[in-house]
Amino acid sequence: MTDHGHELTFGGFITPAAGQPDQVVALATLCEQVGLDLVTFQDHPYQPGFLDTWTLMSYVAAVTERIRLAGNVLNLPLRQPVVLARSVASLDLLTGGRVEMGLGAGAFWDAIEATGGRRLSPGAAVEA
Repeated sequence: MTDHGHELTFGGFITPAAGQPDQVVALATLCEQVGLDLVTFQDHPYQPGFLDTWTLMSYVAAVTERIRLAGNVLNLPLRQPVVLARSVASLDLLTGGRVEMGLGAGAFWDAIEATGGRRLSPGAAVEA
């Protein structure tokens, strides 16, 4: 097996279904209980059927003790970079270093634009 210079970790990818918030949180806590390393949540702020990822991560952080948390991936076109950076840094401090950050350049441009984001070309999105 290839050595990438770090230990292999395992996690859960949970859809943040707004219609079943208790089940979403239960799945996250179950991931911790069974010994997974990480739990991640989709970030689609324009999707009314999903809980807000950042709020969900903060809530799950409060009801867990060990598992690392991440948005998979945080939608940068709809999240102000400075506010996002401070939010990630704050939650990371509050959780004792349990927050991972992954950024997405955007993909669903019609939905992003409909909720106030700017439509960018693929190159401009990555540069931003």
